[in-house]
Amino acid sequence: MILDSFRLDGRVAVVTGGNRGLGLGCATALAEAGAEVAVLGRSGAAGAALHVPCDLATATPAELSAAVRTVVDELGRLDILVNNAGIIRRDDATAVTAEDWNDVLTVDLNAVWHLSQAAGRVMLDRPGGGFGGKIINVASMLSFQGGIRVPAYAAAKHAVVGLTKALANEWAAHGVNVNAVAPGYMATDNTAALRDDPARSAAILDRIPAARWGTPADLAGAVVFLASDAAAYIHGTVLPVDGGWLAR
Repeated sequence: MILDSFRLDGRVAVVTGGNRGLGLGCATALAEAGAEVAVLGRSGAAGAALHVPCDLATATPAELSAAVRTVVDELGRLDILVNNAGIIRRDDATAVTAEDWNDVLTVDLNAVWHLSQAAGRVMLDRPGGGFGGKIINVASMLSFQGGIRVPAYAAAKHAVVGLTKALANEWAAHGVNVNAVAPGYMATDNTAALRDDPARSAAILDRIPAARWGTPADLAGAVVFLASDAAAYIHGTVLPVDGGWLAR
């Protein structure tokens, strides 16, 4: 049955930043599809099988690798990694500080790379072969556009797409699917400043064919799909979940 290919029973998933917003929506949906879910971040999430404390802003590559190993040791395997956690800093390009630039790239790009590398080592070294794994990176509309007053975020999210394609090229033949989702304008903490600005919010909504801000639930189905066997032949793609923004 086709619906069976969307099930994640027996799989173990890691979601970064899975305690709120898009990450919580993804973690909840993966669990509802049958996966055991570990949340990696400063805070845990209700219903998660495991919380691995980790601050992506300060963790070293070795600590990120150790966090992945903790999931394998505690839950017995690792099948799905969702690199969701991200931060954004808004300022005129001429005023962006080195600290803000580095903070954004540390969380939004470097952590994605180090966690993907650590997960890849697990997924590529499965005894007896079989199911490889799924890595799903959370990109952005600003993986395609430059945005306004967010140069570090735009740079990081463009790079996430490049990393997604590079890893897919290398790992696809080994049964590891690496893809990305690109959320549009979602009602999360990262967009609070935009939604609180009446003129900016109205301009954004006027551009979205669906005529509304997205929600975590809108992203969850795409993530479950890419994490499932139904997406077995999808590699290196970036799936926009944007209410039609890019079509406009």
